[in-house]
Amino acid sequence: MTTSSDVELIAAGAAESGVSIAIAESLTSGRLATQVGAGREASEWFAGAVVAYHVSTKQKLFGLPPGVDPCSAECAEILATGVRELLEADVAISTTGVGGPDEQDGHRPGTVYVGWATSAGAGSTLCEFDGNPDEILDQTVAEALRILAAMLS
Repeated sequence: MTTSSDVELIAAGAAESGVSIAIAESLTSGRLATQVGAGREASEWFAGAVVAYHVSTKQKLFGLPPGVDPCSAECAEILATGVRELLEADVAISTTGVGGPDEQDGHRPGTVYVGWATSAGAGSTLCEFDGNPDEILDQTVAEALRILAAMLS
């Protein structure tokens, strides 16, 4: 996984703009936060991360309404908005989806949503990755880093 250039862009963009970043992870279980936290002077701009794997945890921490599909754009956006508010950050990013190896709730492995939130609103991107679970997680982290770097540049 080659993500160091995106992490450098994130660190530079956050430092230059003075924004703080928060992360909500489901699918990636902390992999994304590990990459972001390795950025230069992260203690200055990385507010933190929350790993919320169980649906009930997402509901308690972020207000995910009952019945919302955890593998959906709506869930990704609620996670990003929720962690941004919880950690009082300027920018937030989230990951949710199906890593595999099996289908889950009608979603094939590799169906992933990366969400984001700022004061201007929230959005998400649907990704369709191929590979084994580790490869899907690596691709998800790389895409989330790419999106975050683009938001800060």
